Amino acid sequence: MEPSGTAAAGEPVVTDNPAASRYELHVGGALAGFVNYHLSGQRISLIHTEIEPGFEGAGLAAHLARYSLDDARKRHLAVLPSCPYIRSWIRKHPEYLDLVPEDSRAVFGLYDKNDLSPQIHQRRCRKRAATPEAEAT
Repeated sequence: MEPSGTAAAGEPVVTDNPAASRYELHVGGALAGFVNYHLSGQRISLIHTEIEPGFEGAGLAAHLARYSLDDARKRHLAVLPSCPYIRSWIRKHPEYLDLVPEDSRAVFGLYDKNDLSPQIHQRRCRKRAATPEAEAT
């Protein structure tokens, strides 16, 4: 996949570094973060996402997640989201759920609400509504 962003100072640029088995995000020429992966046949395991402390809070992890998942889609790779951040990102962006093989989704706690029985879906909705975060909004 082509690098994302531009070479302009301060713009994030993501590239695949296959020799290191990771996607790297650079800002202004400095390594700002990466996603480690393991490629095996037509499957890519996204293992760990890390943003350097000086770059935290700028949404760069999301940039890495989107790039790595878009690259997997372009390369027709199944995604195994071992990284907790990538899993949570997929939960927030269900348009990427199809990249995770159906028979692996439960292992990663990823469910398509349309695949669940109505009782399970209702139970999850009630549980979410009862959380303190939901009451604060």
